Amino acid sequence: MNDTAAADLALAVFRCGIGAVMFAHGWNHIWGGGKISGTAGWFGSMGMRPALVQAWLASVTEMAAGVALVLGLLTPLGGAGVVGTMAVAFVINHRGNGFFIFRPGEGWEYVMTLALCGMVLGAIGAGGWSLDRALGIDDDLDGWTGLALSVGAGGVGAAVLLATCWRPPPAE
Repeated sequence: MNDTAAADLALAVFRCGIGAVMFAHGWNHIWGGGKISGTAGWFGSMGMRPALVQAWLASVTEMAAGVALVLGLLTPLGGAGVVGTMAVAFVINHRGNGFFIFRPGEGWEYVMTLALCGMVLGAIGAGGWSLDRALGIDDDLDGWTGLALSVGAGGVGAAVLLATCWRPPPAE
C-alpha cells in the first residue's frame, strides 16, 4: 500500500465516521426519543421559529450531509451541512455552557469538533475512494474552493438562519 492509498483509506474512514455521526444525529431528531415533535418543542424552547420547520430543516440537513460524506459526493457541500448545523447548535444551545460536553447544559467541544471536521473535509476533499473522484469532480471541489464552500456556505447559511429564525428566549 503506497502513501496515496493509505491517505485514501484514512479519508474514507474519517468521512464515513463523521458522516455516520451526522446521519445518526438527524435520524434521532426525527425518529428517536421524542421524535420530530419533541425536537420541534426543544428547538422552540431555544427560540427557533417556526420550530417544526427548523426541526425538519436541521434533521434533513444533518442526514443529507451524512450521506454526502459517506459517499464522498459533493464533499464540500456535505462539509457545509456539518459546519452550518454545528454553528447553529453552538449559538443557540452550547456556547454559554463551557467547553466540555459532559458539563451541565452540554458544552461546545462536540459541536466545535464536528464543525472543524466538516471544514477539513471540505478543504482536503473526499480522497480517491469517493464518488467525487469517480465522477471526476474532485479536482474542482477541493483545496481553496472546497474550503470556501464548506465554511462559506455553512457559515452564511447558519448566519442567515439565525438572523431570520432565531428569537432567543428572555434570560431567566
